[in-house]
Amino acid sequence: MAKKQEAQAAEQPKKKKQQNEEQLAGFSAPARLREKYKNEVIPYLIEKFGYKNVMEVPKLEKIVVNMGLGADKDNPKGIEAAVNELTLITGQKPVITKAKKSIANFKLRAGMNVGAKVTLRGDRMFYFADKLMNIVLPRVRDFAGVSPNSFDGRGNYSIGLKEQLIFPEINYDDVEKVRGMDIIFVTTAKTDEEAKELLNALGMPFAQA
Repeated sequence: MAKKQEAQAAEQPKKKKQQNEEQLAGFSAPARLREKYKNEVIPYLIEKFGYKNVMEVPKLEKIVVNMGLGADKDNPKGIEAAVNELTLITGQKPVITKAKKSIANFKLRAGMNVGAKVTLRGDRMFYFADKLMNIVLPRVRDFAGVSPNSFDGRGNYSIGLKEQLIFPEINYDDVEKVRGMDIIFVTTAKTDEEAKELLNALGMPFAQA
């Protein structure tokens, strides 16, 4: 009995941490976008491309969020602030990326902190994609849709954002410096056409040609 209570007590911090992370991401309900993918997107893609097996249908594999911190490489407080903001935005603590080699012209030494990266998978990935497409991007000034041409030829898509202020979790008064970020949607699609149809069906607001 005592061992069971100890095990339950040990699980409490993990559950609390998970709940906090979900709240930071702005969601606590099941991933709506995952359900949309299963119920609407898969049948649509099968009909459009004639897949013989549901396993052939492209899916969203992960979302990678990168924030460059080269300007703050000598400023520990700036790096800490950026990491905290990225944690709030994604609901997951970032990994600090370091310079692989020294570049004298940029006063850069190997091992210096140059960025922060978050890789989202599973429900957290769907939460973030849902929030980005339906809440964040429409807040961009004079927003007319994202570029339909930012695919890499292998079914992956990238978006560049100029400022973190468009995310609802960020308090304008707490921001000391405007920072941009790159968001990469990694899919299992074999072609850019299939990847575009996947993201479009999920709700990506592509600009009209």
